[in-house]
Amino acid sequence: MNYKMILRLICYILRVEAVCLVPPLGISLFLGERDAALGAGLTILLCGALSLTTCFLPPRTKEISPREGFLSVALCWVVVSLAGGLPFFFSGAIPNFIDCFFETVSGFTTTGSSILTDVEAMPKGLLYWRSFTHWLGGMGVLVFLLAVVPMGKGRNSLLHVMRAESPGPQVDKLVPTLQKSAKILYTIYIAMTLIQITLLLLGGMPLFDSLTISFGTAGTGGFAIKNDSMAGYSTYLQAVCTVFMALFGVNFSIYYLVLLRQFGKVLHNEELWLYLGIMAGATALITWDIAPQYNGDLGQSLHHAAFQVSSIMTTTGFATTDFNLWPPFSKMILVTLMIVGACAGSTGGGIKAARVLLLFKSGRRSLKRIIRPRQVAQVHVDGQLVDESVIHNTYSYMVFYSITAILSMLVVALDEQSLETTITGVLTCLNNVGPGMDMVGPMSNFAHLSWLSKLVLSFDMLLGRLEIFPMLLLFMPGAWKRS
Repeated sequence: MNYKMILRLICYILRVEAVCLVPPLGISLFLGERDAALGAGLTILLCGALSLTTCFLPPRTKEISPREGFLSVALCWVVVSLAGGLPFFFSGAIPNFIDCFFETVSGFTTTGSSILTDVEAMPKGLLYWRSFTHWLGGMGVLVFLLAVVPMGKGRNSLLHVMRAESPGPQVDKLVPTLQKSAKILYTIYIAMTLIQITLLLLGGMPLFDSLTISFGTAGTGGFAIKNDSMAGYSTYLQAVCTVFMALFGVNFSIYYLVLLRQFGKVLHNEELWLYLGIMAGATALITWDIAPQYNGDLGQSLHHAAFQVSSIMTTTGFATTDFNLWPPFSKMILVTLMIVGACAGSTGGGIKAARVLLLFKSGRRSLKRIIRPRQVAQVHVDGQLVDESVIHNTYSYMVFYSITAILSMLVVALDEQSLETTITGVLTCLNNVGPGMDMVGPMSNFAHLSWLSKLVLSFDMLLGRLEIFPMLLLFMPGAWKRS
């Protein structure tokens, strides 16, 4: 076990986190937010001091095995969430550290669930940091590290890190060089973020709002800076977010193929068509269902339906209206979209459209084998044969996903909330969505839950963002053995 290299990655992450806290510190100093500036400043000093550990414990080798890659990713996300909550705690903006941890885990995992009852009362420096955690966690904090810091070479060792952090049933490099792949991903990510900021500014949104909303949209996180989420903004601004939420839910390799002008591969991507088809179908059904609530105004119904579908399916979590008040049919569609989620290789959460596609095709193959047991049936996606190990891992993922959801619901049920609150509260955290239904709906929060429920839901958010397996390995004694 290469413990020193794992420690090296953690220290690098703390160093990156310290640098990312400089803008919030500057904003707080500029606006005279002394407590917020103190919180950010103390965290920067602490992260900087801890990151110096690598100077005294250099690793013998920079190579990382698959097991070490998974453990590194899980530990890095726990540490970055603990450290990221310190500005809230040191400043006194959130006095309870469990609440600080919940809020920061929700930020980095791009969930968007919150314990804040009055978000507009928060210092702007901390609001900026809160939203920026979405942007940093959207593509992955370690993918960001790979893009900017020269790391270990040999055996594609850090590909194991990228695979552990990137969402989807299988992850490959865009180009032969891993660091170049990370740079391509982040170049596309930054460019799309800048385009959205520009469009929001053109629509009259203030600069601070444009930055924080774009961070939340790009990371598909959903932390809003207004108590009514996105309801108070104009139809144009809401429409811009609708489009960009959907765009950030697409596999980023699609955009790379577009840049290479390989349009044929884009048009034949089955996951993309499934994702767009589900989104369009859900929007049409909800528009029809909620039209009577909007006095038969199909334009207004379509606008709100499209925004909420885009927000929930991409697991962003912004809202333009309280969909708790929608008919049960529409709410059930939204809960289904929570589970399905966005595309693999995007910043979105959920079980991913790619897994839904694999499960459907694998299930269809099983039915064919019942009819013709001797028939050789294989699963193909985009015309390519899917390795059986990928299908097996997909089944394993769904088993652990289901077990985790059930156990978490049992624990949260101890708070004696409604069944709708308990079930959707767990699903929205496990799938990194943000708002649930009833007491954890779009115009509510998670503040009223017990400390135990908050810790369980924080763990669920980390499980969902890291696709379960890296976090579970932390609790397996065999994973820590040297051999």
